[in-house]
Amino acid sequence: MCFKPHRKKMSTSRKQHLKSLMLQIAKTELEKEESERAAQKVKYLDEHCPPLSLGGSIQDLQELCKKLHAKIDVVDEERYDMESKVNKCAKEIEDLNLKVFDLKGKFKKPALRKVRMSADAMLQALLGSKHKVSMDLRANLKQVKKEEKEQDLRDVGDWRKNIEEKAGMEGRKKMFEAEA
Repeated sequence: MCFKPHRKKMSTSRKQHLKSLMLQIAKTELEKEESERAAQKVKYLDEHCPPLSLGGSIQDLQELCKKLHAKIDVVDEERYDMESKVNKCAKEIEDLNLKVFDLKGKFKKPALRKVRMSADAMLQALLGSKHKVSMDLRANLKQVKKEEKEQDLRDVGDWRKNIEEKAGMEGRKKMFEAEA
């Protein structure tokens, strides 16, 4: 049997003391980082931004303004280029995300509402407003006249008579002669 050594619990005063020490160390580290950042900022400004010398004459000031405007234009062009690259990349990412959703098959289809449309409205929606086609389905149905049906039934007559006439060899002979 293996016994684990029992750890003693730390007292609350000891915990508080250690916590305060850790906070002091973290505070000094943050102050160091902040001073380093400030030093880097000053160094960068010294390298890239020469001290401003306002010589005296108006022409010198105008030339200085022209130089500054030229630098501003260059920086503005770079900003515009970067912005267009970022927009392009964002659009590509969006397209790729859509493709991923399509491949996964987890694209949520919107719930469709049931709409009652007449055939005319459906054709107009499909073909557009240019084509005015009216489609009355009932008008296109074949109309059957009752009188014609009744005449056909009278011509056929009683079915028993037809069977008696066709019975036997003579009746079948008449059927073949009638067909030919």
